[in-house]
Amino acid sequence: MTGFPNRPPAQRLESASYRIGGVSLVEGVTMDVRYGEVLALVGPNGAGKSTLLGLLAGDLAPTEGAVSLDDRALVDWIAKELARARGVLLQANQVAFSFTARKVIEMGRAPWIGTDHSDDDPRAIAAAIAATDVSHLTARAFPTLSGGEKARVSLARVLAQDTRIVLLDEPTAALDLRHQEEVMRIARGLAAEGRAVIVVLHDLSLAAAYADEVAILARGCLVAHGSPDEVLTAERVESVYDIPVRVLRDEDTGRPIIIPRRTH
Repeated sequence: MTGFPNRPPAQRLESASYRIGGVSLVEGVTMDVRYGEVLALVGPNGAGKSTLLGLLAGDLAPTEGAVSLDDRALVDWIAKELARARGVLLQANQVAFSFTARKVIEMGRAPWIGTDHSDDDPRAIAAAIAATDVSHLTARAFPTLSGGEKARVSLARVLAQDTRIVLLDEPTAALDLRHQEEVMRIARGLAAEGRAVIVVLHDLSLAAAYADEVAILARGCLVAHGSPDEVLTAERVESVYDIPVRVLRDEDTGRPIIIPRRTH
């Protein structure tokens, strides 16, 4: 374990469920999220990963059970203080108006307006721009950026927000190989600073390479939660994804690499 075992969990789900019109999107999930760790949420399409992230973010209220942040029920947090505690990167990187990329990044500092932390705006913005490799994009209008460029600028906005909990929904989906690795290195760096990072991923090998813990979901239920070695076994992945796989070992890190078995 690389987190802080003597510190209360950053977030806790207790038998949390979310249902719409009789359809269960998340069912009875109990799980802790710890400071100083990267938790990867994985599972097939429709497994409930983004819904679970929405519950952790406080954007969705559980229809049953409870979700807390720092041992305090999320429903008791007001919006402004919640925005100072957790930052959220959603899948859709859309902006209503034609702001420049820099203006979008600066929006991350909005929760700190009128506080002593507003003095830190220039540093936080500059650090976020450097970490995400978007300095050459800052003068561009956000709608003119490619999908991958929008994703990186949106991540910079979340980093500039400078929260102790960071929730990322498929942050690598639109990125090339180099920037996928860089985003996950950023996640590891945030955890090393003592923050809690929850990231939804489709790439199981990427999750295995960078996460301290992996939670695998299927049909809204938590199938397994633990280290990558414990969770990402061939038998479990085959059962959840309904495809034969081979689990290899990265020769540099020893972490699992999951690849489909192919006949040609």
